[in-house]
Amino acid sequence: MDPDEKIQAHLVSVWRESKKFFSIGGKEGMLVLTDKHLMFIHKTEAKINWWKAITQRQVVNFIKSKNTMIRHDGYDEEELMNDIEDKRNVELPFDEISNIDFQEKDWGTSLLLEYEKDGKQEKFQYSIAQDWVKYPAKEPTKYMKVDWKPFVQYIKDRQKFTK
Repeated sequence: MDPDEKIQAHLVSVWRESKKFFSIGGKEGMLVLTDKHLMFIHKTEAKINWWKAITQRQVVNFIKSKNTMIRHDGYDEEELMNDIEDKRNVELPFDEISNIDFQEKDWGTSLLLEYEKDGKQEKFQYSIAQDWVKYPAKEPTKYMKVDWKPFVQYIKDRQKFTK
């Protein structure tokens, strides 16, 4: 991440699932869109109380408006730079994204993403969770219907090439 980069969109309570054959489970995290990168942060220094308040506020926000180009108070570029130092988090320059699209489903809306990282082709589906079950493992029980179109278009407009 460049020092002059700014957050354009910040989504919490994002459920990421691999779209590979025989993959099971997923991860909860944040999806952050900057001027030059798309990042999935699942290891963060953010406080749990902040996380709870922001996820509730995000649900209310999506009920009012489906637009995914939102930002949240209490998490800025400084926190993002600290979080992205953890190598378990994913930082993707727009040009490494080989395919990005979204899909409307009965249960919610998914962002579909394909990219190559460390020589491996990766394929993920991202959805915004509204409600969770915590036992035996944390998993979403209800998803939000959101508008991924401006989010996807922002990335496509800034890619130097598309496949």
